[in-house]
Amino acid sequence: MKIETLSIKNFRNYSIQNLKFDEKINVFIGKNAQGKTNLLESIFYCCIGKSFKSCKDKELIKWNEENSFIKLKVNKKYRDIDIDIKLNHTLKKSILINGLPIKKIGDLIGEINVVFFSPQELKLVRESPEERRKFMDIDISQNNKRYFYQLSRYEKILANRNKLLKSSLSLEAVKETIDIWDRALITSANYIATERMKFIENILPYAQKAHSYISGGKENLSLVYKCGCTVKLDEKFEENMDKLLKKNLEKDFKFGYTTIGVHRDDIDIFLNETEVKSFGSQGQQRTVALALKLAELENMFNITGEYPILLLDDVFSELDLDRQNRLLKFVGRTQTFITCTDERKLEGKLFNIVDGKVC
Repeated sequence: MKIETLSIKNFRNYSIQNLKFDEKINVFIGKNAQGKTNLLESIFYCCIGKSFKSCKDKELIKWNEENSFIKLKVNKKYRDIDIDIKLNHTLKKSILINGLPIKKIGDLIGEINVVFFSPQELKLVRESPEERRKFMDIDISQNNKRYFYQLSRYEKILANRNKLLKSSLSLEAVKETIDIWDRALITSANYIATERMKFIENILPYAQKAHSYISGGKENLSLVYKCGCTVKLDEKFEENMDKLLKKNLEKDFKFGYTTIGVHRDDIDIFLNETEVKSFGSQGQQRTVALALKLAELENMFNITGEYPILLLDDVFSELDLDRQNRLLKFVGRTQTFITCTDERKLEGKLFNIVDGKVC
């Protein structure tokens, strides 16, 4: 899978830009706040349908402009894909795949697989469980559309259940009506939990290999999936979750939200049996986060037969020279886009970025 060209108009600080890429390594060089990361963001948006930043679509449109356009041409193993996206301040965004409009983001996800990493991805290791769930959800969804739709379904059901818990109804009235939401919630939860467990089992050997390679093999990495349903993933999952929902109903009613479910899942991460989140150094956390991202590459290749696009935003500033060289050797099998603030000895195509222009 290779990106051939990117064309953007009125995206972030860019007016018009058309770029043709190398099939291996592409490096965006420039000082801070010139627009390097914005190019990665435009690529990511064409793959996932949203930014890797917490922002609204209209914030991607250049200041004082009404519309923004992104076009990505991609060569895949069996077919070529053109992605065209139009953003507007007042209208719903428009996404076309090979000239045909799509109605749901789920139709876009998985067409072009992508892995993104930046120093901010340390939050994957050291911050809230939400970050680790997001890591699982984005990766699994790119290779499993059913998972994406089951996740969306679960979130809608959960919102309705919580709405009922917060309503003015009495506890007894809630008990009479909540069962319909519980049954639907349990079905989706079973599928989501099963796929998340499989995902952790699949990426673990790849993460261990990547971590060993980058760190020099001094520590043993392990991952443990923690289901927020606190029940075993077996043939009795749905039955046991149903019992837990009933057992926790009074507490849920008191708090006004559902206290158990896959929306509370987490991943425990250990180095030599020591929890990285609480006791790992920043260097250890950084290496683990990078290893998890590199594991995504191998896992996606194992599933699809193609490596995804790799986006590395200012990663070299956080790694010593030895780790930089190890990383470049490790990712040599996939098309990689790198941002950095200074020229360094990198094979590939260099793009100098100055104030939203490629010079």
